[in-house]
Amino acid sequence: MIKSHTKKGLYLKEPIIKPNTLMLAPLAGYSDLPFREVVKKFGADITVSEMISVHALAFQNKKTIKMIEKSPLENPFALQIAGNDFEIIQRAVEFLNQFRDSIQILDLNCGCPAPKVSSHGSGSSLLKDLNKLVKILNLLRKISLFPYLSVKVRLGFDKKIPLEIAKALSDSPIDYVVVHGRTKSDGYKKDKIDYDSIKIIKENIPHPLIANGEINSPETAKKVQEFTGADGIMIGRSAIEKPWIFTQIKNNLEESVELRKQVALEHFDRTIEFRGDYGAIMFRKNLHAYSKGLKGASEFRSKVNAITNPTAMREEILNFFSHSDFEN
Repeated sequence: MIKSHTKKGLYLKEPIIKPNTLMLAPLAGYSDLPFREVVKKFGADITVSEMISVHALAFQNKKTIKMIEKSPLENPFALQIAGNDFEIIQRAVEFLNQFRDSIQILDLNCGCPAPKVSSHGSGSSLLKDLNKLVKILNLLRKISLFPYLSVKVRLGFDKKIPLEIAKALSDSPIDYVVVHGRTKSDGYKKDKIDYDSIKIIKENIPHPLIANGEINSPETAKKVQEFTGADGIMIGRSAIEKPWIFTQIKNNLEESVELRKQVALEHFDRTIEFRGDYGAIMFRKNLHAYSKGLKGASEFRSKVNAITNPTAMREEILNFFSHSDFEN
């Protein structure tokens, strides 16, 4: 049990991070409710929403409210927000508090490298002002009615500052931290991944730490966790192609074309149910991922890119995955 503070005083709560926790990363344009539901069925312990702007929450944008919805399967569920204006953050969280029965974790994004986020002082830009970052976390802990608070960071903005980050977060009221092994300037370059710096943060922080970045197989997951000493791992882009990767890590699930077909169809059906007919168009990018490495994938992608009707799309999915095989 660990101690936590609320407006009503001190209480005890169970740690949210258990040994070898597996988490799905927040993925813009991908980690909506249907995708998170699929991933949850394949063993992800914690799912995270797409990053949501506090401005959109503060002004209760209808599209944004749709992003707050979660599946009954998602427990625990983390909602990730991004912002840097204290007044807007407070307004957003006061709105979110009405969902306290469905959201367990409030997560602050301090790692997004996208210019539209970082150029406005949010996301990874907060790593240039660690004092402000901690002040925001203290504000969130003070006004949030959610039991758990977390933060996702990179290793720095344009230079690595693992020790400074560890020191700053050690004094913050978070329940865990997710560390992506690159700086903002590194973007997503494979050769820039740095697990040594994640290890340094882990060794110098009292909070549980989740390692993130270029984890694309059970073997890599094991090596990264053992090397860094992390309490768990977060998987992002690899889960888009293989939502079953969490089960592979836990139980050595063998991949097959039949498995891909079953997942693609279930994911597609759930997407149409959740989004209506427009879901067929949105699902094209998922089919690009699911067909990767299969014979005839290029022709299949061209076909689905021209389909807008859900019934026709489903027939094409069924036909392709029933007759394709892995490329040599």
